[in-house]
Amino acid sequence: MKDLLAKIEGVSALVVGDPMLDHYIWGDSERISPEAPVPVIDVSMDTYVAGGAANVALNVAALSKKTQMAGYIGRDDAGLRLRSILQEFDVRYHHCYEEDRQASTILKTRVVVRNQQLCRLDRESSPAEYIINEAGYEKYVLPCLDNVDVVILSDYAKGVISEVFVKRLIKDAKSKGVFVAMDPKPKRQIDFSGVSLLTPNRAESLQLADIHLSRHESYPYEQVCKKIWEKYHPENLIVTLGAEGMMTSREGKVIDVIPTKVREVFDVSGAGDTVIATLALALAAEAVLEDAANLANVAAGVVVGKLGTAIVKPQEILAYSSNSKDIIA
Repeated sequence: MKDLLAKIEGVSALVVGDPMLDHYIWGDSERISPEAPVPVIDVSMDTYVAGGAANVALNVAALSKKTQMAGYIGRDDAGLRLRSILQEFDVRYHHCYEEDRQASTILKTRVVVRNQQLCRLDRESSPAEYIINEAGYEKYVLPCLDNVDVVILSDYAKGVISEVFVKRLIKDAKSKGVFVAMDPKPKRQIDFSGVSLLTPNRAESLQLADIHLSRHESYPYEQVCKKIWEKYHPENLIVTLGAEGMMTSREGKVIDVIPTKVREVFDVSGAGDTVIATLALALAAEAVLEDAANLANVAAGVVVGKLGTAIVKPQEILAYSSNSKDIIA
């Protein structure tokens, strides 16, 4: 694992998708408001971290020294904070939009009381405001393909990634020998055929395969792999199954199901970002699929032990893999 992490450090990556700013309001509550039947929160502090595709980029930057990101970040207060966070982690940001575009930076505010999330407030513009058009692709994204080893498409269904964009990027990247990984959102029905790596979770994989299970039916491993392969032909398919583990597949066939290792889970938000970042970097570093999946399994186990969206550093992965405690992916 140490040798693989050393190889990953030299992999250069571009993350494209929906960057967000995650805002946490921390506080405590000991009384109900006289104005309405809701708790009164005594705020102790506010914190801000990268979310969405920006969190993927930070997870990449934690393992690799060459990270770039493309997607919409506005010129509002939230955008200034998010740009500052990316700069702090040495992530080079490409603004692929006309200078007069005034869409809001996607901002998610979570109110947390005694380490329990009370509610979430979302601020964002119309999805049409975030799409990267042809001019932006030509000027900013296409040149990046000449100096990266892997592109990670992080689609949070907010608008940055369109079908036209995905089809062209996959074609251009493959012509340059660039590895392409995608974390899909099936509800968008984007054709991403031919990606190098696809990383749906359990529910997303069933949607991609057009399979509807009743509550008590077992997960149909072989059927899912076969149907996703027939529709999209991903070179590598990794399905994260929560408590059931992580399934690896190639050419429509199940290769392995890596069992989870049990630990206390503090927060699963952002775990998928950690998984795709680790898997994509490892496979771009020419790791075998099993080694890449095992590394991602450990990385996800570390990140779910942290509150909120978070990153995992190489030393944390090594420390965690060396102890005897079990981990959840």
